Amino acid sequence: MASGIRDKVAIIGMGCSKFGERWDCGPEELMVEAYLEAMADARIDATQLDAAWFSTHNQDIGTGRSATPASLALRLPNIAVTRVENMCASGSEAFRGAVYAVAAGAADIALAIGVEKLKDTGYGGLPVGNQGTFLPQISPNGSAPGNFAQLASAYRAKHGVSKEDLKRAIAHVSVKSHANGSKNPKAHLRSVVSEAQVMAAPMIAEPLGLFDCCGVSDGAAAAIVTTPDIAASLGHKDLVTVKAMQISVSNGLESQYNAWDGSYFHTARIASRKAYKEAGIERPREQISMMEVHDCFSITELVTMEDLHISGEGQGWKDVLNGFYDADGQVPCQIDGGLKCFGHPIGASGLRMLYEMYLQLGGRAGDRQLNNPVFGMTHNLGGGPAVNVCSVAIIGQQGA
Repeated sequence: MASGIRDKVAIIGMGCSKFGERWDCGPEELMVEAYLEAMADARIDATQLDAAWFSTHNQDIGTGRSATPASLALRLPNIAVTRVENMCASGSEAFRGAVYAVAAGAADIALAIGVEKLKDTGYGGLPVGNQGTFLPQISPNGSAPGNFAQLASAYRAKHGVSKEDLKRAIAHVSVKSHANGSKNPKAHLRSVVSEAQVMAAPMIAEPLGLFDCCGVSDGAAAAIVTTPDIAASLGHKDLVTVKAMQISVSNGLESQYNAWDGSYFHTARIASRKAYKEAGIERPREQISMMEVHDCFSITELVTMEDLHISGEGQGWKDVLNGFYDADGQVPCQIDGGLKCFGHPIGASGLRMLYEMYLQLGGRAGDRQLNNPVFGMTHNLGGGPAVNVCSVAIIGQQGA
C-alpha cells in the first residue's frame, strides 16, 4: 500500500529570476538566471544531475513542445529532460516529477525548472489558442476575470456575505500582498497600496477591480532535489524536506452536474486533505506556519483559505479582515507578495511559491523573514473554478 513521500526527498537548492517586464532577455536567459542560483545553492555541478523536468505553458518557446529548450539553454549533460504542462499548475508538475523520481530511486539528484515569457505575446493576459485575426477574439469559455467574478458572486450568495463586506475582504487580500511584495526585490510590482486605492480602482468584472487581478509577467524558477542521505553527504545541514505532494484534477462534477454550487474549489479540498494525511498534519490551522496560494484573483485566495481547511466554511472573509493571514498573523499568506505582485509566468509560478517557502524555512528571506516556521504549504491552481487542476505541496524542517 502506498505510504507517500514524507521526508524521502530533500530540497538542496532553489533559484528564482527577477520577475517583471523582462524585455532584456528571452526565456533562455531567464532559465539560466534561476538555474545558476539553484546550482550555487545546491553546491553541485551539472555532471551530478541525473534528470530534469521542464515546465512551460507556451508551446512556441524554442523548439515548441519538446524538452530541448531547457537542455540547450542550460547545457545539461545529455540527461533525460521531460517537458510537462498542466495549465497554470505546470511549475508544480515539474517539481512533482523531480521529487517522485528521487523518491522512487530512479534519480539521485533531479532538477525542476519552469519559465514563461508572457510580455512578448502582446496579449493582456494568459495566452490563448485563438489569438490573431483569423479566429474570433472572444473565447467561448468567457474571460478569466469574468469566471472568477462568478466565484465571488456564488460565495457571497451561499454564505450571506454583504457586497460591501466581501469587497472589503478581497481589498484587504490585495493590500496585504502588496505590503509583503514591497519588501521583495524579485517581485514585479513593489508599491504599497491602500484599501481606499483598491476600492476606488477601475472595475474589471464585478466585484473584481484592477487591484484584485494579478499581473502579467516574465519569470523563471528552479529546484534541485535529492535524498536526505545524499544531501548530508554533500554537506547540507538543517535540511528542508518534502512532506507531501498531491494533485487533484476535475472530473466533470463542477461543470456537468448540479452538485457544485460555484462557491468553492472542489479539487483543492481533495488535494489538501490528501496532502495533510501524507504529511501527518491533523490540525492545519494550528500546524501550518505559512502559505503561498494561487491568488490569480483576490477572491481566489479568500475562497482557497477555506478549501485548504485553514478557515472554516464561510469564515474566510472574516479571518482575512481580522488579519489572520497578514505577515504578523497566525498563518501568513503570500509573504513574498504572491501572484498579485509577481504576476503569473505560468510555467514558473508553482516553483516560485516553493522558493519562498524554502527561503523562509532556511531563515534566508531577509526583511520578510518569519519567526521559526516549521511547515510551508503551496497551492497552485490551473484552469478556472469549473474545470481545473489543483496542486498542494507541503515542505518543512527535516523530522518535523
